[in-house]
Amino acid sequence: MKLLALLCLLAFSVAQHTPLRAENKTVPLFDGQTFKGWDGDTVKTFRIAEKSIIAGSLQAKIPRNEFLCTTRLYTNFVLKLKFKLVGAGANAGVQFRTKRIPNHHEVSGYQADMGDPSWWGCLYDESRRNKVLAQSDMAKVNKVLKREDWNDYEIRCEGKKIRLKVNGIETVDYLEVDPGIEDYGVIAVQIHGGPPSEAWYKDITIQELP
Repeated sequence: MKLLALLCLLAFSVAQHTPLRAENKTVPLFDGQTFKGWDGDTVKTFRIAEKSIIAGSLQAKIPRNEFLCTTRLYTNFVLKLKFKLVGAGANAGVQFRTKRIPNHHEVSGYQADMGDPSWWGCLYDESRRNKVLAQSDMAKVNKVLKREDWNDYEIRCEGKKIRLKVNGIETVDYLEVDPGIEDYGVIAVQIHGGPPSEAWYKDITIQELP
């Protein structure tokens, strides 16, 4: 009995001094120098400069949507990053709880949208339901948005709840009611097909939640 009590006490002591699990820590998803942990067209569409992922080009039309995806899947998390769009008609977004469509350049899943006239801060369903799931209040977004400059995006996923923030202003508080929609997937950054434009992304971090 004394030995059992001693073992229990030791186990309690170890538990009390065990560091937080890795999913409770904020970690970088992009190292600022390489595409390690990411997959996509890094020959023509995506490049790295100034510690940023740059998608698209100002010298040529963007022929189609392209996505740079993480090689890992994520479920519950707080994703933070900085972004800016450059060029008239620029459109892009950040995919999450998303999957690649086999043998296709598109992906299927949630997108934290960005772009004029009124995509900033919206929640869109890419190549699945193909519609805006939650519209942002552009009157509020325009007060904090810095066009063609750096902005902050925060994406929080907890169970069926999704919340988006742009520069600290909450733009979406969405509850998924369709039980058939998956609550896990890759994270991706996008450039939308269209006129010559660039989407820049940097300081991408994630904190995984229980």
